[in-house]
Amino acid sequence: MVQQKRAAARRRPLSREEALARQERQQRRREKEEESRELAKGPIDLPFFILVLLLTGIGLVMLLSASFPSAYYETDGQNPLYYFTRQGVFAIMGVAAMLFIGKINYQRFRGLAKPLLYLSVILLILVAIPGNPLAITRNNATRWLGIPGTSLQFQPSEIAKLAVIIYFGDSISKKKDRMRTFRYGILPYVIILVVLAGLVGIEPHLSGAILVLGAGAVMMLVGGIHWGWVGGAIAAAGGLLYFVVFVLDYNRSRFEYWLNPWADAQGSGYQLSQSLLTIGSGGLLGVGLGKSRQKFLYLPEEHNDFIFAIVCEELGLIGATVIMLLFAALILRGFWIALHARDRFGSLMVVGVVTLVGLQTFLNIGVVTGLLPTTGISLPFFSYGGTALSIQLAEMGIVLSVSRQMKPTKAG
Repeated sequence: MVQQKRAAARRRPLSREEALARQERQQRRREKEEESRELAKGPIDLPFFILVLLLTGIGLVMLLSASFPSAYYETDGQNPLYYFTRQGVFAIMGVAAMLFIGKINYQRFRGLAKPLLYLSVILLILVAIPGNPLAITRNNATRWLGIPGTSLQFQPSEIAKLAVIIYFGDSISKKKDRMRTFRYGILPYVIILVVLAGLVGIEPHLSGAILVLGAGAVMMLVGGIHWGWVGGAIAAAGGLLYFVVFVLDYNRSRFEYWLNPWADAQGSGYQLSQSLLTIGSGGLLGVGLGKSRQKFLYLPEEHNDFIFAIVCEELGLIGATVIMLLFAALILRGFWIALHARDRFGSLMVVGVVTLVGLQTFLNIGVVTGLLPTTGISLPFFSYGGTALSIQLAEMGIVLSVSRQMKPTKAG
């Protein structure tokens, strides 16, 4: 009935006033689109771009140093540069993607919001299907899709993170004051986060689920939800974590040997104890770039999740601090771009991207140093993983795209 009324209204001839009003709306829309196209031709934020390149370059150098022994032994001495060359190819592809995306008017990303969200759900379901030949299992976790034995592999959780950023940015930016209501500002986003984080969590990939929840929660908070909901969410997350760890007994041993890794230094506490030995071996100035001893098959995952321990050993406290300061500068500059973004959509997307980088960096360094329980999470721009690096650099391209249309700032 409603559709019939709308169809009848469309068939009714427009009055002169209605026709003029429609023309004015169309004219304003064209002017706004033209203004957006002109603004999109502006310069990228150079400090942010330089910081990304610095971290990527340093990450490649440290990956070369950390992965050399493992690659040598795994390839029987044939290709000690195996991990480095593969990561280098993905780094080049990622930088190219970053520059390409940085030139796109970020308003066009709105059209990707729903398709990317649907795609991520489908891919995560494919990972969860038992016996799926395209699902790849490593270290008792099924987190990858692709063709076993080839480089055509990726983690759908990386796409899920990007989907949350774009979809939440598009949806929240349109709601404004309605974000303070439960029906429009809480319920739909909680359902999406629970579905995505649940699918990621059953892989199992606890750190990936935390990143999805963290990025979504911060975007909701910036989007205008009431602070009371934040406190409730934190309490619920704490209760869920307690249930998963101590009731379902998932990863309980990791918590126990996190508190005292030396209780079983040759067993369950081996990884963390070796990480702490690696960090302590570096001292203030480090043993020198490329001179790590722990990377010679003592420290597990030395070129992946625990690469920061090698950084500490070779570059020492001073070198590790410099790298942490670079990450801090990148995060702060990202939030600065978000504050000066042209609209809510751009600001929210930048907040989501920077939150992902900041949270992932904090979790990785926290795990490596023993501040947090051991869980599989990589260090952005440093850890081995071609798909993850390419997607991270593509996300940096989104920030650069938003920076092209920043509001002018006052001099001084």
